[in-house]
Amino acid sequence: MFDFLATSLNIPLMALLDRMDLVFEDDSVIVVDKPPGLLTMGTETDRARTAYAALREYVNCKRPPEKIFVVHRLDREASGLLVFAKTIEAKKHLQNQFKDHSAGRRYIAVVEGRVMPDDFTIRSHLAENTAYRVYSSRKSGAGKLAITHVRVMKRNPRTTLIEVRLETGRKHQIRVHLAERGHPVAGDKTYGSRSNPIQRMALHAAHLAFRHPRTGKAMQFDSRYPKSFNGL
Repeated sequence: MFDFLATSLNIPLMALLDRMDLVFEDDSVIVVDKPPGLLTMGTETDRARTAYAALREYVNCKRPPEKIFVVHRLDREASGLLVFAKTIEAKKHLQNQFKDHSAGRRYIAVVEGRVMPDDFTIRSHLAENTAYRVYSSRKSGAGKLAITHVRVMKRNPRTTLIEVRLETGRKHQIRVHLAERGHPVAGDKTYGSRSNPIQRMALHAAHLAFRHPRTGKAMQFDSRYPKSFNGL
């Protein structure tokens, strides 16, 4: 958990900080384990209670104060690993790694139905409609190429536990690709899930790898997926 000057934070942000695990921090990056139900950064309707806002308050309490920059995002109801940058140079360096696919991301998800085969790759061009819903387009010029690699970990009568590796990082990529294949993530009503057994979307960012933006050192972080996934 975070070690910070509690008297300098307001109560809501203190609560958010207490819900996040600090995995790693130095003068360039912060890696946290985000809980479900928390936005990565603000929207038009919710700008205050976010991981970004809580971390910004945290680094502002340091002497001297530091800055924080969003590198990538996790959906509100997803949990797991996120890296934030402390300098604009670090942000650009890390985002370039996500763009050129040299950064590694793996997710664990529970999806509806029995997924077949054991290993496969989904490729499509993803676009977004006026209702902010993402979908695959047959027209390559209408969307951005998205590539998702899937490995089955365990099959149950009605659900499957899978590991997902992203080759690209498009908005809602995992959720859309799996739903369009007939296996929506459990709890993801936006993309067709008919169940919500753990009152959240069963998607967890379990592995994050990148080169340190200042030293170039290879960094790897892992987070165990919630035990509640096994009960599904």
